[in-house]
Amino acid sequence: MWAGSVWSASLSGVPCGRRAQSALAQLRGILEGELEGIREAGTWKSERGPHIYVDGVSGGILNFCANNYLGLSSHPEVIQGGLKALEEFGAGLSSVRFICGTQSIHKNLEAKIARFHQREDAILYPSCFDANAGLFEALLTPEDEVLSDELNHASIIDGIRLCKAHKYRYGHLDMADLEAKLQEAQKHRLRLVATDGAFSMDGDIAPLQEICRLASRYGALVFVDECHATGFLGPTGRGTDELLGVMDQVTIINSTLGKALGGASGGYTTGPGSLVSLLRQRARPYLFSNSLPPAVVGCASKALDLLMESNTIVQSMAAKTQRFRSKMKAAGFTISGAGHPICPVMLGDARLASRMADDMLKKGIFVIGFSYPVVPKGKARIRVQISAVHSEEDIDRCVEAFVEVGRLHGALP
Repeated sequence: MWAGSVWSASLSGVPCGRRAQSALAQLRGILEGELEGIREAGTWKSERGPHIYVDGVSGGILNFCANNYLGLSSHPEVIQGGLKALEEFGAGLSSVRFICGTQSIHKNLEAKIARFHQREDAILYPSCFDANAGLFEALLTPEDEVLSDELNHASIIDGIRLCKAHKYRYGHLDMADLEAKLQEAQKHRLRLVATDGAFSMDGDIAPLQEICRLASRYGALVFVDECHATGFLGPTGRGTDELLGVMDQVTIINSTLGKALGGASGGYTTGPGSLVSLLRQRARPYLFSNSLPPAVVGCASKALDLLMESNTIVQSMAAKTQRFRSKMKAAGFTISGAGHPICPVMLGDARLASRMADDMLKKGIFVIGFSYPVVPKGKARIRVQISAVHSEEDIDRCVEAFVEVGRLHGALP
């Protein structure tokens, strides 16, 4: 047979094309087995869009599972900001930032983000997942140590895996464990405590006052991921560091433009100017990803303008969150976290969470059941997210549906 031919014989005498087909068949069998295991465990995740229509449901579907905390993704001024940028700068720049992908709107948004968080500088990424992937590898060396909350977001975990620093996990919100590990870490050059500000699956908030106190005592830096806090936690929406009065003690913040700040995509790091300069030189997701599309930049920039002009929307969130939490607890449900618009309805069983979520949709309430591997086994829940665009009537309708469905499935007496 001709050398290089797809039909040339292999060492075993089996044609290469046939071996490739056999390998593909083997792969399909493995994948189908994995997928069937997910279905049998009740952890299969269906994909839906924000606009859902269900036969027999009147009054429309209420969305209680979006990260659109402030309702800005459909705000007319935010939309207009995106359209204006689209018209002026085009659909995209077809380049990474350091070649020809930096326009005035990118630099202006970075400066605006830094002012919003009261930091020296900021750098944009395609997502906060990329920001977390870029930070730790660029900043930390084998001489350093990073200490991470055990329930940190997957993007923080993956970002830390990429770096060569010594890695420690401390128990969730366990300050005694953090202190013990900080004591062990004194031999290292840099010590960085990494935590979510608000934990997206449980709705609880990191004890940043105590974390910052320990960091100061043991000479550590503090990093906070603020994806589920930026725009709506704190008196003016600056996040958990503002909420807890430690804005001047948190060294580095990573956050997103894809939730409260317009809901499109994009992430960023903000902090010391020298750190941001280093990230522009070394952060691989920044160096090797196209710059953010102008429309996304325009939308996010306008969302920040609205937040810096008024905190009216921010203030409305607390009352609506408290209304839902108090009514659900009075009905007999267990709600995780405290005071955050992420309101996990704890159910335990994965199938129960999935089936209740399906029946909630039939009653016009769009929520999602979460189970392993997104959350630990035995801790399945339906995560409800309150938005500024929800009315009191919307919230009451959601609670009523939960009570009816909960009784139907035995989650309530």
